[in-house]
Amino acid sequence: MMITTAENIHGKKILKSIGLVRGNTIRARNIGRDIIAVLRTLVGGEITEYTKLMAEAREQALDRMESEAIRLGANAIVGVRFSTSVVLGGSAELLAYGTGVVVSDLEN
Repeated sequence: MMITTAENIHGKKILKSIGLVRGNTIRARNIGRDIIAVLRTLVGGEITEYTKLMAEAREQALDRMESEAIRLGANAIVGVRFSTSVVLGGSAELLAYGTGVVVSDLEN
């Protein structure tokens, strides 16, 4: 499955647009990560616990979006974007969305 933020895929022709495909996850912080995060804010630097949490959420949202695209018959996703929103104090939704398409190789 080809997934891109671009509207087209070099060397490919979009034969059919399947439509919107999306995947999301809601993740909550935990007290252990929060304590470490507070300590890191005192000394500065990256809060690696939250970086890891967000990376895992992005991968899960992408996997779910890809699964939906496959289920609908797409073999690529173009125009991929991410969105986040707070659901409840301490938890957030991460949404990946794009357009599922059917592509083929360009003929020379």
